[in-house]
Amino acid sequence: MTRSAVTTRVPAGARTRAPLVLAALEAAYPDARTELAFTTPFELLVATVLSAQATDVSVNAATPALFARYPDAHAMSAATPEDIEPLIRSIGLYRGKARNLAALARLLVERHGGDVPNDFDAVVALPGAGRKTANVVLSNAYGYPAIAVDTHVGRLARRLGLSAQTNPDRVEADLQKLFPRERWVFLHHALILHGRRVCQARTPDCAACSMRGFCPQVGVDRHT
Repeated sequence: MTRSAVTTRVPAGARTRAPLVLAALEAAYPDARTELAFTTPFELLVATVLSAQATDVSVNAATPALFARYPDAHAMSAATPEDIEPLIRSIGLYRGKARNLAALARLLVERHGGDVPNDFDAVVALPGAGRKTANVVLSNAYGYPAIAVDTHVGRLARRLGLSAQTNPDRVEADLQKLFPRERWVFLHHALILHGRRVCQARTPDCAACSMRGFCPQVGVDRHT
């Protein structure tokens, strides 16, 4: 169901390092899961679209009122962007996201009877969605093995020497080669948590990191 990512070659040493990374993440974040609040696939889709260039905290603060007003695609399909904007104004890029939500709700009703499809290409075709959104929805709502590459996952993949790529699709392809398929969903959630709590972009806390013994960037002045 999920289209395979592009072909890439992983960095030297990545295959040796990958099991160490996975073991460290499993020890640190055994219950890693998405921090977006949702109860239905539709709510997860909406929350994921809203989370682009925004924090999960800001999304979770806005969605209770949004979902109370528009609990499903049928309800939201009758809304205009102007109806939705006041409910998500606290989230970055809210005007464009309001347009996308109104349009995607209509398409869900027209094409899928109001349901979020368990199909990668169908989700990607929705306004405001993309490969990352499809992977988040399919993995968390339907249990499909997928790796959603956001800024945290991409940054840590490079920092840990698992990928040299900057394109998210290429990072995804590298990680798929290195980790067991049954751990893909856990992997991207755990990497996100590690990126938020320990290996932050500007001030990575290497001293507190359980991966400092094998991270190739420990001691390197420039953090990327």
